Amino acid sequence: MVDAHRTFVIVGGGLAGAKAAETLRAEGFTGRVILVGDERDHPYERPPLSKGFLTGKEERDSVFVHETGWYAQADIELHLGQTVVSIDRAAKSVRLGEGTEVHYDKLLLATGAEPRRLDIPGTGLAGVHHLRRLAHADRLRGVLAALGRDNGHLVIAGAGWIGLEVAAAARGYGAEVTIVEPEATPLHQVIGPELGQVFAELHRERGVRFHFGARLTEITGQDGMVLAVRTDDGEEQPAHEVLAAIGAAPRTGLAEAAGLALADRAHGGGIAVDASLRTSDPDIYAAGDVAAAQHPLIGARLRVEHWANALNGGPAAARAMLGQAVTYDRVPYFFSDQYDLGMEYSGWAPPGSYDQVVLRGDAGKREFIAFWLSGGRVLAGMNVNVWDVTEAVQQLIRSRAQVDAQALGDPSVPLAELHG
Repeated sequence: MVDAHRTFVIVGGGLAGAKAAETLRAEGFTGRVILVGDERDHPYERPPLSKGFLTGKEERDSVFVHETGWYAQADIELHLGQTVVSIDRAAKSVRLGEGTEVHYDKLLLATGAEPRRLDIPGTGLAGVHHLRRLAHADRLRGVLAALGRDNGHLVIAGAGWIGLEVAAAARGYGAEVTIVEPEATPLHQVIGPELGQVFAELHRERGVRFHFGARLTEITGQDGMVLAVRTDDGEEQPAHEVLAAIGAAPRTGLAEAAGLALADRAHGGGIAVDASLRTSDPDIYAAGDVAAAQHPLIGARLRVEHWANALNGGPAAARAMLGQAVTYDRVPYFFSDQYDLGMEYSGWAPPGSYDQVVLRGDAGKREFIAFWLSGGRVLAGMNVNVWDVTEAVQQLIRSRAQVDAQALGDPSVPLAELHG
């Protein structure tokens, strides 16, 4: 039976919010748990939107975090298709879009992120897409299939993870694909030029065309439909559909209006939280894509936009809301599937943070592990078509031990021997 004397409110119906609700009940919380999501769909996981569901290999129902009936069984009060428009920190309440005031004892903001928009002429045309929500994936899946049937052309702005995964899905349907990217290689800000070239070659072999060193300046069309795109170097590319895959921005509007501390926008923005995922208000927490946490291991404030962060951050915040001692120090982790390439990345090594890249294995065959080092210490590792090594890679990162680069690159030396 629910004890109505304590109420925990979760704003955000994604993976972080759903796992936080699940954890509250698993940890024995008997008060009200209210989860408010602005989408009409039940909470779902986002990776399939650009992977299995988009390619047609997985069914729509596979994306949901829980079965529909689970929420009622767990006494989770769901408010789907609802927005929270304001937080009254003094009254400890949130106002829903239809005017209802809901009191909270503890509040979790898991509002996620939203796709960045192209600020160019033509973005209002019917063939311009983003991929962030299940509704986007529903639409895009049909679009890619139609492009494949009609020998149509998809232009993707951005060679990040979403852009590359959609390109792989599109080629699977038979669509023509061109990616326009301002950097010299794909994934430049994540894995640097050394490994970005591996992904460029992977996609070129499958027929994807790259236009590096350029940005879209205009999308042209007729009768509301896309015809072509223009770039800042004066070129024009034919296009029937356009995907904007230029990153995501944290949805911080609620927090900002409520006066909560935010992280520096130059470093990814987000709601500033401590290692227990608590905001500048002791009764408000944040988790998932919107949270910029002070990371004890890395020694920097990070906002991580990946599945594992939502999967683990939501439960961590829930435990902290219950008064448990929490230090959220998980090594950042994400994965990607493109054609026959599968990879896992652990750590944090943006360009400029490392002084050496070590490869273990055969990059030509795309079966290797890449390590990013600074001063002999492993900052990050990426295993490509090499499996069951994530724990060992993360132990290397956590140990902060100096490693011998030659031994690190030698597949005959077990990674466990290098932890120090």
